[in-house]
Amino acid sequence: MEVQNDYDPSIGFRIKGKAKLREAPQDTCVICLDAVTERAVAVPCNHLNFDFLCLLSWSQEHPSCPLCKAPLTAIEYDWRSPTDRKVYTIPKQDEADKTPTVASATSLIRPSRRRPATSHRPLHTNPDAALAFRRRIYADQNYSLHVGANRTSQYRNFTPATFTTSPALQSRARLFMRRELHVFDFLADNNARLGFLIEYIVAILKTTEVKDASGSASALVAEFLGTNAASLFLHELEAWLRSPYERLEDWDRHVQYAPKRPRYSNG
Repeated sequence: MEVQNDYDPSIGFRIKGKAKLREAPQDTCVICLDAVTERAVAVPCNHLNFDFLCLLSWSQEHPSCPLCKAPLTAIEYDWRSPTDRKVYTIPKQDEADKTPTVASATSLIRPSRRRPATSHRPLHTNPDAALAFRRRIYADQNYSLHVGANRTSQYRNFTPATFTTSPALQSRARLFMRRELHVFDFLADNNARLGFLIEYIVAILKTTEVKDASGSASALVAEFLGTNAASLFLHELEAWLRSPYERLEDWDRHVQYAPKRPRYSNG
């Protein structure tokens, strides 16, 4: 009887007809050398010795399989059955080449000396008060108002390429997420899970437009936060990254939200 070499006992079924274990033990990620927690399959070579997050991060710098060097076109993950899985498409290189250079990326986050106009929003100097305010934003599903990119507002748009080449943008993203993700109770007391999700979202921002028409970024984050929370979270994160502010306190003071209208019932 023929032995099935592509059977994955950690999942309980064959991942793909062509997928075979080759250069590394099946349950060890060849990138981080730790146990595989979320299996990823490289497309089209079908190597599967990777964690999804590891292979996703690898693909941003090296869009080829770590084992055979074959060009990657996609990453398959979250296998529920031999035919039910999710697919992350690797951006084409020619699309990345059309994005701004490192020099222009640096200018995106350099605020001018002119200070933005102040608002009457109170400054939350108490971290607990600031976090309580952020929780209300999610409870009300209240999206911050869009600010146009211009010299007066000092807001600047960014792309995955400019984010990838800007350590300052990445640092600001992590700063925002370290507070924002504490809104969710399942992350507030779990530093390991929080750190994982922060780096996971940073990896997404390096490869995917926040408001991509396909909704791929939102779908990836929704796996952890849920659909509504993920959409609002990415909107707020983009608003922060587009802004000229370096401190969360300054952003808290200036970010604007539409007032929630009271609901009237027919008594």
